[in-house]
Amino acid sequence: KKSWNLFYFFYLNFFYIVKSFKKLSVSVSERHASIQTTLEGLEGLVDLNGAGRKSCPLCPEEKFKACYSHKLRRHLQNLHWKVYVEFEGQRMCICHLPCRQLKSSLGSDQVRSGLVAHYHCVVCSVTIARKTDMISHLKRHINKGETEASYSGSSDAYEIMKELGTNVQLLPNHTTPQKTDTYFSRKMKTNRQLVFCSLAVLAEERNPLECLDAFGATGIMGLQWAKHLRNSVKVTINDINEACVKMIKENCHLNHIRVEGNRTGRQLDGAGDADSPIALVEVVKMDANVIMHLRPFDYIHLDPFGTSVNYLDAAFRNVRNLGIVSVTSTDTGSLYSKSLNVTLRHYGCQIVRTEYYRELAARMVLASVARAAARCNKGIEVLLAVALEHFVLVVVRVLRGPTQADESAKKLRQLLHCQWCEERVFLKPGSMVEENLYRQLPCQCHGSMPGKTAIELGPLWAGPLFNTGFLRRMLVAAVQHNMEDIQPLVKTLICEADCTTLKPFPVLGYSALSNQAKRKTTGEDSGNVLKKIKADTSLEHPAFYYSIHRHSIRGMNMPKLNKFLQYLTEAGFRVSRTHFDPTGVRTDATLAQFKEVLTKYSVPTYSSTPQSSAVSSERRQTL
Repeated sequence: KKSWNLFYFFYLNFFYIVKSFKKLSVSVSERHASIQTTLEGLEGLVDLNGAGRKSCPLCPEEKFKACYSHKLRRHLQNLHWKVYVEFEGQRMCICHLPCRQLKSSLGSDQVRSGLVAHYHCVVCSVTIARKTDMISHLKRHINKGETEASYSGSSDAYEIMKELGTNVQLLPNHTTPQKTDTYFSRKMKTNRQLVFCSLAVLAEERNPLECLDAFGATGIMGLQWAKHLRNSVKVTINDINEACVKMIKENCHLNHIRVEGNRTGRQLDGAGDADSPIALVEVVKMDANVIMHLRPFDYIHLDPFGTSVNYLDAAFRNVRNLGIVSVTSTDTGSLYSKSLNVTLRHYGCQIVRTEYYRELAARMVLASVARAAARCNKGIEVLLAVALEHFVLVVVRVLRGPTQADESAKKLRQLLHCQWCEERVFLKPGSMVEENLYRQLPCQCHGSMPGKTAIELGPLWAGPLFNTGFLRRMLVAAVQHNMEDIQPLVKTLICEADCTTLKPFPVLGYSALSNQAKRKTTGEDSGNVLKKIKADTSLEHPAFYYSIHRHSIRGMNMPKLNKFLQYLTEAGFRVSRTHFDPTGVRTDATLAQFKEVLTKYSVPTYSSTPQSSAVSSERRQTL
């Protein structure tokens, strides 16, 4: 019996050693070839003792051509081994293989640029270009206690994030677009919720909808559509990157969503189980322009890294009549007047930095959208335009026909902007040459100031930026899906569309309000759709806004913003707050009338009373 126990003990130890050796061999096999412990290990990647020419294992053929052994050995020592980064006995040599490809900075993020030399992290397997950045990256691992090598085959490198009931996996460098393809930004949560609400409103009008998320990345936006709207939408998530497509499919399984064409036996048999799929999503690996040319959609969302003007023509080519196109632009440098040469190159607009630069950016994007739609004989109806710190979002409805295209093209005008007082006005349409354009400005700066006092900006979108009926239905969708973060923003947009002060919004039952707002586009009602769209639009709101702090009077205490809105209303002007600027006031009053009311209700400030000033002068004399 003792001998049997001893045999069993040795058997368990032997089994544990074999299992540990298998784990070690798997981890070593999954490790990248550029991570070695010795120079002999790096040279062992290729047979240097054999005859003939040999290629470098860490360089592509177009960078380093095949050569003889003595030259290849010097290449491995001087180019790869001498610049290694060491961590826990492992040496990370520089790699020139196509593992890392930076995206183009000109806005076409689906066009691959040249190969970039990089290092592979021994801890999280991420690729980093600079040696100093890799050293800093490893120090962060040490500070977090992540000193054990977990190579790319392990699942511990993923981070699970939940938003709106949807789980997605995130890679370590998900916040840096240049370091990862599966980019994800938590700051864009407002953008995702606004897009979701606009799709929910369209799904109430007609279903099922064919909707496209042209730039999936992690796929979170398309997964939210499929998970909450279910059978009302047929979601297609597209991305050109293979790593993104793989990540999207993994996130689909994480949320119990079946990928179309990827059916398993458990998913088909377990219809009533908890793990059965709740929705169906199609994942496509294709260029965004190609898929929008090939297939028609009811709803298209464009959210590339940077400008979106490269994809507008393809988006309007096949979008269905009365469909919706939402465009997110994150190139805030060119939109917010920081890179004027890039603005002229991408949007064909001449602008300067103004107090209303965010609304200027929204109207500039809408002008590009209207021109792209007009080239396809389509017009647009603007439903929503939002410009916040990190993005500019515009949502438009597509109206087919050359007549609609002509109507939209007529709303593209030049803006006359005074450089002294920042008064502005859209130039009147017409082909007649006007002798003095300054007469269209309400201000008198040209008569009192020498030289050219005003400049022409644009062309810009001169029509309305909001549709009140659509925004009210978006508010109902936000309440139904418990999106508390964007409800104050949508309420501000509704007041801005009506140009009225903030007032309480009664939250009606979703079914009751949706029945009032629903517009079906089939059968007998299809001919009355345009009339219903016009009925949704309220009185057109005034263009642009004034900042109360920008035009405050020196030495005067201006009234509180809400009080000032009340004073303007009492003076007979339409007035509202604006989401573009927390201190901005949208009103139909001219700048002179705005300043007149502001001066009337401002109180002078005195730093010291006459008595105190006399006492201070006596003290100075005694001193």
